[in-house]
Amino acid sequence: MAVEVKELLEAGVHFGHLTRKWDPNMAPYVYMERNGIHIINLYKTAAKIEEASAALSKIANSGRKILFVATKKQAKDIVAEKASAINMPYITERWPGGMLTNFVTIRKAVKKMASIDRMKKDGTFNTLSKKERLQVDRLRAKLEKNLGSISDMTRLPGALFVVDIKREHIAIKEAQKLNIPIFAMVDTNSDPRQVDYVIPANDDASKSIDKILSHVTDAIANGLAERKAEKDAEAAPKESAKAKKAAPAKKVAAEEEE
Repeated sequence: MAVEVKELLEAGVHFGHLTRKWDPNMAPYVYMERNGIHIINLYKTAAKIEEASAALSKIANSGRKILFVATKKQAKDIVAEKASAINMPYITERWPGGMLTNFVTIRKAVKKMASIDRMKKDGTFNTLSKKERLQVDRLRAKLEKNLGSISDMTRLPGALFVVDIKREHIAIKEAQKLNIPIFAMVDTNSDPRQVDYVIPANDDASKSIDKILSHVTDAIANGLAERKAEKDAEAAPKESAKAKKAAPAKKVAAEEEE
């Protein structure tokens, strides 16, 4: 889906930060300065959205997960809604230190959550004292809040999508360490050199975040749909071969009965 500059303009994607707060490395993406604020070049933003979307679609098609990271107030709900709609993991509470670099430990915490759920199902939970039950419930709630949205992520993600790289600098550092590709909305106060796929955009307004994420998640959904179609196409010949094999066998059995 082509990105229209007009719709980006209406969503306020072009508003950068105060000129005194800018990062000079963002200069190629700045169109002009107005009233002490930098204005982002939306033609470059549109091109970068298309470039990032194509790459994300490929990653989704390969079956890898894309982890969305956004803990700022304006982005939290939007990211949670958009990422869960395409069944991708996301972090909208505090970034758990070592989430990527110490993934094994994080997985253990997720498994702990699953084991508490099993206890509740098989009745073990009810054999605990009231105090223990309260402690277990509190632990479960805490784990759910911080890690609930990544419980399906069984291995390291294929990519990271970040809103506000200054705020999520720990996530960026961990991804860089492990050579995980980073996609991000980068405002005029941030250093784009930290990111593999830069989308120059206003990362403070919810309308702007919503607009960029809509394009990105649509591309991922397309990649997932293509993957499903390919799998179905592969499965079809196998199914027909099975049916053909079964048909002569039935015929023989019928002749024998006669």
